Amino acid sequence: MSAHQLVSIHVEAALKEAATHGISNDVVARCLLSEAIRLFKNKRSNDDIAAELTAAADNLDDDTPLVFMRP
Repeated sequence: MSAHQLVSIHVEAALKEAATHGISNDVVARCLLSEAIRLFKNKRSNDDIAAELTAAADNLDDDTPLVFMRP
């Protein structure tokens, strides 16, 4: 199982549980983003985290080629 598959399983479970408590997917997504940033802060600089988030934002459009791919 890949890391992405493992996390995806847990995200789907979190979304289902949140829905039972009336918590929207948008709120869950914001919480997940906050947790991702918290994890990044353990070993990465603020500039590196900002670059990671900028790269993700630059690649939001599924119909355009990726601007940059990390190895």
